[in-house]
Amino acid sequence: MGIDYTKRPKSAPDAPLNASSATQPVPQPSPQAAPQPPEPRVTLGKVTLTKAAPTVSLSKADAASGVLRVNLNWTARPPASGGFWKSLAGAPAIDLDLACLYEYTDGSKGVVQALGNAFRDEHTFGPEPICWLDGDDRTGTRTGGENLFVDLRHIQAVRRILVFAFIYEGVPNWAAADAVVTLFPRSGPQIEVRLDESDPQSPSCAIALLENVGGELSVRREVRYVRGGQSAVDAAYGWGMQWARGCK
Repeated sequence: MGIDYTKRPKSAPDAPLNASSATQPVPQPSPQAAPQPPEPRVTLGKVTLTKAAPTVSLSKADAASGVLRVNLNWTARPPASGGFWKSLAGAPAIDLDLACLYEYTDGSKGVVQALGNAFRDEHTFGPEPICWLDGDDRTGTRTGGENLFVDLRHIQAVRRILVFAFIYEGVPNWAAADAVVTLFPRSGPQIEVRLDESDPQSPSCAIALLENVGGELSVRREVRYVRGGQSAVDAAYGWGMQWARGCK
């Protein structure tokens, strides 16, 4: 089936001003009354990002250096045990694709994905990529899953990177895929994001946003299901790209 892939970037429109907020002061809560966000759950060297605690700072954890590996693993074929799962036994294996949208300080924007053989990014900082994929697991049975790499030596060149996945082929059921994304920094604990929600009408899911704010790189859990392909993910996050149909 056809899937979106990028052609060329375009300028994103400016956000409109909110007239009411511009003319009226917004009351600010006192520092004493401001609730503190809960800390991410840490288990045996692993940080699990949740709805209640969605963000972790790689800089504060001394993990914003070296090469960050982002791994996607999923269940290609759920066990056939009767009922709904038995009906899936003869269905095509679920093929998830790991991808990312990137935006760099030189103005370059793009997508890294298997579609269109866009396995590495494009920028002006040098010949080596900042983001790249190691390949395409079409079956979901490869032990290593799919891996996206981010070279954090170029952290100052990064504005934001949105890690997402989409169901390229197979049953559009995220619950059946039971996917999990794990970030492996060079140092510090692993960071886990489980796709523990689902929307059977959404072929795409924004998983995590890496954002550089004032030199501090943070990872925020998204797990936001999008009813559309890459162009719909782009629109949901205001990337401002132009897209066309494509296939593997």
